[in-house]
Amino acid sequence: MSKVEHIAEGVTLYLGDCREILPGLGPVSHVITDPPFEVEAHTLQRRVKRGGGVMEVEALPFAQMTDRDGAAAAIAKVSDGWALVFCQAEAVSDWRASLESGGASYKRAMVWIKPDGMPQYSGDRPGMGYESIVAAWCGPGKSRWNGGGRHGVFTCNKNDHGGQPAPHPTTKPLRLMRELVALFTGPEDTILDPFMGSGTTGMAAAGLGRKFVGVELDPNYFDIACRRVSDAAKQTDMFVEIEKRAAGIQVKFDEIWQEPFYKDAAE
Repeated sequence: MSKVEHIAEGVTLYLGDCREILPGLGPVSHVITDPPFEVEAHTLQRRVKRGGGVMEVEALPFAQMTDRDGAAAAIAKVSDGWALVFCQAEAVSDWRASLESGGASYKRAMVWIKPDGMPQYSGDRPGMGYESIVAAWCGPGKSRWNGGGRHGVFTCNKNDHGGQPAPHPTTKPLRLMRELVALFTGPEDTILDPFMGSGTTGMAAAGLGRKFVGVELDPNYFDIACRRVSDAAKQTDMFVEIEKRAAGIQVKFDEIWQEPFYKDAAE
């Protein structure tokens, strides 16, 4: 471990290898993370459309995931609740197997739909307009979340960065990560992202008043994450108030649903 930054109360970011850092951490409430692409899905090149319709090819600036079993075991061990792991559709069964081997209980493969996803420029097959999210329960007892019976389908543009360029090649939209944090965690929970990247999960957690622990191996992205999470932590009150209002609406809905008419209709 080469650096630790305490961004705010309950918000700590580590620069280093998560395989070395996680064993020294105490248990956390939940893990929400987007690991590097798996060997099966990782390509050394990615196509980027530039101005004038010109297509250029760039190398991805990070290595592929080579130790999924080790990462999954560490995640399952440190989490007392959910483990949400972004991955390609082809890797869902592999992440399920790895997490279950680590002691977690697989619950669902969810989907993030990207309306602005890149088309398949070769034209010989459909484009990939979605990404999978493996949801596994690592804690004791029955799994629980704040979404009731709603579907695990999330629709959000991937280029939803307020008009600014993405700070990382695989940056997740802040709106998407806020929704996941609000649905799967509680106000007093601590969220861990062992593959923090540019810190969007940390921004969502800090903005909603959660505690957050992030780990990032790349010094450049670590510095970016520190700045972004710090800015989000300063705006916590606004986002927490939004969440409280949303929670009040949900409570009212639950009360209405218990009225005899609706209860009978459901039966």
